[in-house]
Amino acid sequence: MQFQSLAVLQTALKEQSVDLKAVVHHYLGEIESQKHLNVFLDVYEEEALAIAEVLQKKIIEKQPLGKLFGLVVGIKDVLAYQGHPLRAGSKILKGFESQFTATAVERLIAEDAIIIGMQNCDEFAMGSTNENSAYGPTLNAADNSKSPGGSSGASAVSVQAGLCMAAIGSDTGGSVRQPAAFCGVIGIKPTYSRVSRHGLVAYASSFDCIGIFTNNIEDNAAILSVIAGQDEYDSTVSSKPVPDYGQQLHFEGPVKVAYIKETLEDPALQVEIREAVISKIKALKELGHTVEEITFPHLEYLLPTYYILTTAEASSNLSRYDGVRYGYRTPEVHSLEKMYKQTRSQAFGEEVKRRIILGTFVLSASYFDAYYTKAQQVRRIIRDETREALSKYDFIILPTTPTTAIPLNSQTENPAEIYLADIFTVQANVTGIPAISIPAGKDNNNMPIGVQVMTDFFKEDQLYAFSKHLMEL
Repeated sequence: MQFQSLAVLQTALKEQSVDLKAVVHHYLGEIESQKHLNVFLDVYEEEALAIAEVLQKKIIEKQPLGKLFGLVVGIKDVLAYQGHPLRAGSKILKGFESQFTATAVERLIAEDAIIIGMQNCDEFAMGSTNENSAYGPTLNAADNSKSPGGSSGASAVSVQAGLCMAAIGSDTGGSVRQPAAFCGVIGIKPTYSRVSRHGLVAYASSFDCIGIFTNNIEDNAAILSVIAGQDEYDSTVSSKPVPDYGQQLHFEGPVKVAYIKETLEDPALQVEIREAVISKIKALKELGHTVEEITFPHLEYLLPTYYILTTAEASSNLSRYDGVRYGYRTPEVHSLEKMYKQTRSQAFGEEVKRRIILGTFVLSASYFDAYYTKAQQVRRIIRDETREALSKYDFIILPTTPTTAIPLNSQTENPAEIYLADIFTVQANVTGIPAISIPAGKDNNNMPIGVQVMTDFFKEDQLYAFSKHLMEL
């Protein structure tokens, strides 16, 4: 019952050689048999089967069908879905049900996709290993002792393990691309503002992007065409028209590609990943593409800039979780102030508390100019340097992660060591450009390797076409 792509499934459904309820039953069976991976927090079994039945009837009666009809998709536990629990992987939202549906989810449903369940994630999307969830870690399907990456680790595993055809996650500093690399699937972070953030639980509002996991470029492109575009509920979303990305996958070369010298010379970069990137570079050169080395002198400032700004925004965004209106409230209520303090202390995880404290510190009157203002200035410099490089080159190619999937429980007392896992992914978030991670073989331990490609604003059509070309090399 495994289908290589949505197009193959849709053809089989139209020819009535397969029944959509049987397809949904297949995925429900896979979710049940691989329960140990801890991917789904909720499985919408009855709903999914009911929708499949309605769609099957539409197919038989030859009624008009949505662009994504039959697509079985999972959503990360940071996306609102009306009438369903929303936890953001945190104890503080215990018992909360969404009052509305996120725009991206609404658009999937409108095009006849089937939402099969809500997927585990690092608490409030803060983490790189999926171990910060209040609901336990998700396991990597390639090796259960390894992390699937984070914060959208469970969404990546759902596609990797065949629990659904696609998954929708969020990417604030690499939270789609890093798990995609660790799990050997495709993960895209579109241009900031390409997809509405309405209904996405906020971590850092000027960085957060909704991203997509699939096993192939065609499905990924088809989904982005549906969920992207203007939305009256999000004032930051772009009003640029949305192309039909799925129809623009024909690649026409030659192109100019850059690779950043500092990324390949990084002492922390795993040998097999360096070799995978160099192999792609050589293959591109052999095909007549221009591939040149560039330097990026401010690379070392990417992580500090990212963590200062995102924690500041998180401190502000997470102040709304106070135990007054919804979610968890401490039973030890003696005064209003104590209730606030106790609720937040008991219900937020350690990593979330760490980032709130750091963000509150950089926003404090004494340190605002020294840290927050300075980081905003550096963000502009990094953005300008990246745009300048992309004015000369069509694409920048680099590793997605410094290593392949790390062992679970390898988080040390020093959180900065885990933060370094984001070194190659945060550039796209700091600047707002689109980036994709594609599978590029395996290391000596048979763990997936990801290669990343970045391009200029709103060039997702070219990014998809080039990535498809790159995967075939």
